[in-house]
Amino acid sequence: MMMWFISSSAFANEIRFNMTRGATAISQQVYDLHMTIFYICCVIGLLVFGIMFWSIVHHRKSRGAKAAQFHESTRIELLWTVIPVLILIAMAAPATSTLLKMEDTSKADLTVLVTGSQWKWHYKYLEYPVAFYSLLATSKQQISGDAPKGGNYLLEVDNPLVLPVGKKIRFLMTSDDVIHSWWVPAFAVKKDANPGYINESWTRIDKPGTYRGQCAELCGKDHGFMPVVVVAKSAEEFEKWIARKGDEQATAKAQQQAQAAETMTLPQAMAQGEKVYLGHCAACHQPAGTGLPGIFPALNGSKVTTQAEHRAQHLDIVLHGKSGTAMQPFGKQLTAQELAAVITYERNAWDNKTGDLVQPAEVQSLLNPANPDKDK
Repeated sequence: MMMWFISSSAFANEIRFNMTRGATAISQQVYDLHMTIFYICCVIGLLVFGIMFWSIVHHRKSRGAKAAQFHESTRIELLWTVIPVLILIAMAAPATSTLLKMEDTSKADLTVLVTGSQWKWHYKYLEYPVAFYSLLATSKQQISGDAPKGGNYLLEVDNPLVLPVGKKIRFLMTSDDVIHSWWVPAFAVKKDANPGYINESWTRIDKPGTYRGQCAELCGKDHGFMPVVVVAKSAEEFEKWIARKGDEQATAKAQQQAQAAETMTLPQAMAQGEKVYLGHCAACHQPAGTGLPGIFPALNGSKVTTQAEHRAQHLDIVLHGKSGTAMQPFGKQLTAQELAAVITYERNAWDNKTGDLVQPAEVQSLLNPANPDKDK
């Protein structure tokens, strides 16, 4: 009865700084739980402070009141033990029920693997041949202040996660590098993505729409630039979208394989490599390749990017990352042609005039073709 009263309370709904109800049944249960605990705390506060101020006024020294003297009162000991225990039980019962429901990921209709990395999200539908990265779509001009900021500044992505309404969606969360946290307030889902571990959560969206969230764990310098956008569609629209997305990725995969067999000239590689570098590498290593001293190494003039004996190491770092650092593997994120172009660019840009040209076929031979996730 109390939960029903709170959920229908107009006063609770109109508080500007209160929690929102969200877009799922479980998020509304979380909201109702929040309001239940809040009102219990309000009642406790009113009783405690009411008794305290009443005692101060009616038992003050100016009225001749004298403090009662008692020692080791069994009745008092029982009262201040039993009453808090009963209050905690009254709070724990609905909290336990809600938490158990939040952790029940069984009987899911769809499972999505969510992988965090610095600083983007990767989504893989386990029941469909669809997987993609989701990156911040806000332009660098807006971030630098050279262009007007949009209404969803730092909240838009290039590829939102698309989910069907009315279906139970199971999320598997993990990470490629550091701890991230996938958080969508409207779903009451906030789960850490830990490297080497898989956490679970779930949701069932009631209404179509766009729902926003972000990484809620401080994960590095671009932590504020990895938003979450979920687009909920009807079951029919979702099936059409998933089929279209699967076809697009199959076509793109075939094109990438064809490009891997192409031979690039140095000017072609430098032109494409510059675009890839500015889009994926410049945030850490800086546009001029100077890096950030003590944080990200400089590429301009470094042994790895200029000396022939370190050429294989250069390819390995770009393709597979470097353990213990923020350097992530790009072998799963870029095509063989893009990888060859950006490595060529790093070996010939700025003061690095090696004349070295890396071809897509060489990069493709270093990637594991048997890896089912190579098209991530």
